[in-house]
Amino acid sequence: MKPAATRIKPGSKVRLSHWDPDDDAIVGKHKADAHALLDAHRSRLETLQELLYAEGRHRLLVVLQAMDTAGKDSTIRHVFQGVDPLGVKVACFKVPTPAELAHDFLWRVHPHVPGAGEIAIFNRSHYEDVLVTRVNGWIDADECKRRYRQINDFEGMLAETGTTILKFYLHISKDEQKKRLEERRDDPEKQWKFQPGDLAVRARWDDYMDAYEAALSATSTPHAPWHVIPANSKLARNLMVSSLLIDALEGLDMRYPDPVAGAAQTVID
Repeated sequence: MKPAATRIKPGSKVRLSHWDPDDDAIVGKHKADAHALLDAHRSRLETLQELLYAEGRHRLLVVLQAMDTAGKDSTIRHVFQGVDPLGVKVACFKVPTPAELAHDFLWRVHPHVPGAGEIAIFNRSHYEDVLVTRVNGWIDADECKRRYRQINDFEGMLAETGTTILKFYLHISKDEQKKRLEERRDDPEKQWKFQPGDLAVRARWDDYMDAYEAALSATSTPHAPWHVIPANSKLARNLMVSSLLIDALEGLDMRYPDPVAGAAQTVID
């Protein structure tokens, strides 16, 4: 089972209504088989991540963006379940600190990009600075366009210096978000995640969809493509993301380093 077409063609005009957030065709008719496939994906990712770390030549940056409740945390938890924490790091970009606001908007991002042999996962990212800022009117249209260009230049530099970039927009419907917010509100073990501010953002759903469409249209490039991942089904979401990660890592044609000369003949007492 392969994921449906998710990649946004560079230069294309994005309309999120063209993607069905309920698309779970990748799951197939039998959920047990789909869960087994996800287990196989996780095992393969574990092997590929070890190889990435051992070779120490390539870098992988994974960007996750979405509306609240779409499953950024859950995707990280379920897809990267078996990888070695030694070679994987997660960064979350929240409200900028005063020190961060005193610099350009990308200043706080660069220290968190992956080093050689690493996977870095951005749970929210530098794209917050063309989404939240745009919706709230903190930057004007001209500044927003400048930031799109600066993001493309930044990601282009990363790609030129050996970083593979995968960007995932986890696409849920407004109705599905309502259901998940209600679950958070009503479940004592999830209530800590429920914030009144979530409802203020939800009230501007259409404005956020416009901002996402503009950002996805302006910043899906050959070296840093966006993928729209239907995310009403958590299982389908995890299968799609893991499949695309495997394809990207396998495309790097990695190999384990040669052993140290004479290692095979070393006598171990």
